Amino acid sequence: MRITGYRTTTTVQEWGRPVGDANGVFADGVVSVPIVLVDTDEGITGVGLGPHVNIDAVFAAIEGEDPRGVTALYDRMLRQTFKAGHAGAVFGTIGALDTALWDIKAQAVGEPLWRLLGGRDRRLPAYASGLDIGLSDDELVSVYQVYAQHGLRAAKIKGGLDIERDRHRLTLVRDVLTEAGHGSRPGLMLDVNEAWTRKQAVRHVCELERTLDLTWIEEPVRRWDAEGLAAVGRGVRASVATGENLTGLEQFRPLLAAGAVDIVQTAAVWGVSHFLRVAALAHAHDLPVSPIGNTPVGLLHAATSVPNHMASELQDLRPPVGVSLDLHVEDGAFVLGDAPGLGVTIDERAISAFTRRPDAGADGPHIRPEHAGRRLLAATGGFHPERSQSRDGVSGSRRR
Repeated sequence: MRITGYRTTTTVQEWGRPVGDANGVFADGVVSVPIVLVDTDEGITGVGLGPHVNIDAVFAAIEGEDPRGVTALYDRMLRQTFKAGHAGAVFGTIGALDTALWDIKAQAVGEPLWRLLGGRDRRLPAYASGLDIGLSDDELVSVYQVYAQHGLRAAKIKGGLDIERDRHRLTLVRDVLTEAGHGSRPGLMLDVNEAWTRKQAVRHVCELERTLDLTWIEEPVRRWDAEGLAAVGRGVRASVATGENLTGLEQFRPLLAAGAVDIVQTAAVWGVSHFLRVAALAHAHDLPVSPIGNTPVGLLHAATSVPNHMASELQDLRPPVGVSLDLHVEDGAFVLGDAPGLGVTIDERAISAFTRRPDAGADGPHIRPEHAGRRLLAATGGFHPERSQSRDGVSGSRRR
C-alpha cells in the first residue's frame, strides 16, 4: 500500500450561540474545522481533523510511503520541518496527517483504531465544556442542563475576567449538576486561557476556593511559564491543568521537570502519535492525561490504550457540518463504535453546499487581547473585555 495524495477541505462547527473565552467570543457561533484526507493506491482514505498549513512541504515526507509505518512517518514529518520549526499550525498539519495515517492503518485490517492500539474499554469518561463566557445566566443553565441529561457530572466553564462573576457562574453550573446527580458533588473546572499573571492567578483562585471546590484551574498563566505554573500550583488547592497549546515533547519537559502541571492536556489537532508520546511521558511522572478539543475522536481512540487517561473534553454534542462519527455519549462517557479506523465519515458534497462561513475578521478567542495579563480591574462581559470594566478586579485583595 502506498500514499498517493491528499485533499483538504474546511467545514464549520455551527454552535447556534456565542462561543469563546477570556480572549474573545465568536458571536455567531460559527467556527472553522479544517480537514485533511489522505488517499492510497488501495482505495483507502484516511481522515485527519486539523490544520493544513504548509501541507505541501510536510506531505513531501510521506508521499509514496506505506501509510502503515505511521510511527516512523510521524518522525519523518518532524524532521521535514525542523529548520523552520514545527510549532503552531504546522504541528497541527503534522497531527492531521498523522491521524489520517492511523485511520488508514486501522481500516486496512478492518478494526476500529481503539482495538488496533490495544484498548479494551470503548467507554471514556467525559466532562462538559461549553466555551460559554458569552452566555447569559439563563443560557448557561440551559446549556449545562443538556449536558447533565447525557449523564455528565463534571464541567469546565470559561472565565478569568471577574472573580464574582466566575463564582456566580460556577455556582449555577454546580447546582445544575448537583441536582442531576441527586445531590452528589460534581467536578468543577475553570479555564482562563492564559489571561493572568502569577499573583492574579493565586488571588483569583484562592478567593473562589473560599466557597467552591475546584478540581482544576486551566492555563492560569502563559503556557510556557514553568516557574509561574509551579508557583500557582503551590498557592492554590486546585490542580493546575495545561498542555493543549504545547507542541512537541520538548515543550512539556520543562513543565514536568518543574512540577508545574498536575493534569497533562493535549489538543486533538496535534494527532494520535503526539498524544501517545505525551501520555507515556506523563505516566512516567505519575500524572493523568486529558484530551482537549471539540472533535477529539482520534485521541479518544488512543486514550483507550493508555493507563493514565482521566477524562476527555466534550464540547458540542453535535459533529461539524458534513462529518459523521461512529460514537455517542451516554451516562457521562464517550462510547466508541466498531467501524474500522476512526469511524469518521466526511460528506464533501454537504460541506461544499453549506454556504454559511465564519467571519474571518471576527475578534474571537484566537486573538490575544492587548491587555491580557495587565488588567488592573475586572472586565465585565465576555464580548469586549477591554472596553468595559468594573471595580471588582482579579488583582483585588483576598477576603478573609
